[in-house]
Amino acid sequence: MQCTIFKQNIATFKAEKQRLAQHAVQRAALQILANMDIDKIMVAPLGEKENAMRKLRRLIERERLKGTAGHWSYDLNRHIALKQALDRIKHGLLPQTLPATIQ
Repeated sequence: MQCTIFKQNIATFKAEKQRLAQHAVQRAALQILANMDIDKIMVAPLGEKENAMRKLRRLIERERLKGTAGHWSYDLNRHIALKQALDRIKHGLLPQTLPATIQ
């Protein structure tokens, strides 16, 4: 019984540690790539979030175009990081913008 609780606690700790590490990587990547602070964006008013999402969509489109053209400076990791940041901001917007019946 006690061994099972310890295993659950270890699994929970590892999952939280992995989540925090992924968050740190995304924060650093977004700061470097787009000069944005995701923590500030997540608590910003809706208009600022929409502006940040617009900027990220433009950056993602530019990366996509570089990738399809076979440009030497295309970086799949940069493309993924930008997409993850956009998804994270979208996820943060959902509870605020969707009607209660859809949630």
